[in-house]
Amino acid sequence: MSSEHSSPLHTSTAAKRTTGAQVEHVFETIVFASRWIQAPLYGGLIIAELLYAYKFLIELWEMVRHINQQEETIFMLGVLGLIDVTMVANLLTMVIIGGYATFVSKLDLEEHPDRPDWLTHIDPGTIKIKLAASLIGISSIHLLKSFVNIHNENYDDIKWKIFIHITFLGSAILLAWTDKIMQKDKKH
Repeated sequence: MSSEHSSPLHTSTAAKRTTGAQVEHVFETIVFASRWIQAPLYGGLIIAELLYAYKFLIELWEMVRHINQQEETIFMLGVLGLIDVTMVANLLTMVIIGGYATFVSKLDLEEHPDRPDWLTHIDPGTIKIKLAASLIGISSIHLLKSFVNIHNENYDDIKWKIFIHITFLGSAILLAWTDKIMQKDKKH
């Protein structure tokens, strides 16, 4: 009688479950592998970072060539431009390394002597906060450039830059506060 319960109907149901599980496993494998679609995006950001390095070197060379003809204000604006380019490059580096390590694949750098400390505790929340802080720094440089060159600036443009800067500050504070709440909830 127990062999009747192992009838073809029961075997068919078990086979369907096995087939369903196999289909699900294949689909999940495809979904997981889709993270590699992002790899070319990070490659593109690396190329953008190379272009920023090129732009930095061109601007630096122009400053060197014209150092004797530049007023101090123009020179300071040039230096602030170099700082701005550097901060955007830092932002790109954080997005490339942090994003790749968080969303695509682990970086096997445990033994690398130049491994950044922040890489040990990187997660999407940390990346967002670091990005917000970088945007605040970049916004600060743009504001400082406007203040240094205030006689040639449109006051409405300066007001918008201040408004945008305050918005970045508020966003960063809210992100940090949200991350702190989430970290507190994880500990409980």
